[in-house]
Amino acid sequence: MRLTVSGEKPGFARTVRNIALVATVSLALGGCLTKTLNRGAMIPQESLQQVQVGSSREQVELVLGTPSTTSVTSGETYYYISQKEEQTAFLAPDIVEQRVVAVYFDEEGRVAKVADYGLKDGKVFDFIARETRTGGSDYGFISQVIRGAKSPSLGL
Repeated sequence: MRLTVSGEKPGFARTVRNIALVATVSLALGGCLTKTLNRGAMIPQESLQQVQVGSSREQVELVLGTPSTTSVTSGETYYYISQKEEQTAFLAPDIVEQRVVAVYFDEEGRVAKVADYGLKDGKVFDFIARETRTGGSDYGFISQVIRGAKSPSLGL
């Protein structure tokens, strides 16, 4: 004989147990799920390869879009800044990748150089030329942007 609280049906306890089990499993699985957040100008490699030395500003903007920011110190430069964050369940997101694509223009407004900066072994690294920056007029800006990934938010 089963005892029940007044008005309860005999299957009520099993239903509550099943709901509790489903909720527990959902929370456990939710802790394993990872969400990826992309911020800024995520430029595909194919698009980056379309920007060749000698291209005009208009061609660059047509292929890559409007730059995140520009610089006019020692010639004009377009910067396309992006971040990739991963967040597991309820934890704070971690920045797993940050890139700065820099398009340098000459005096005639034509592409002189394209660089794709990121961090490699804690140092600013150009993924196109495959070299570590040692100096230059824009090194401070790029370093600040890339190393700023440790801050809570860049507001991208």
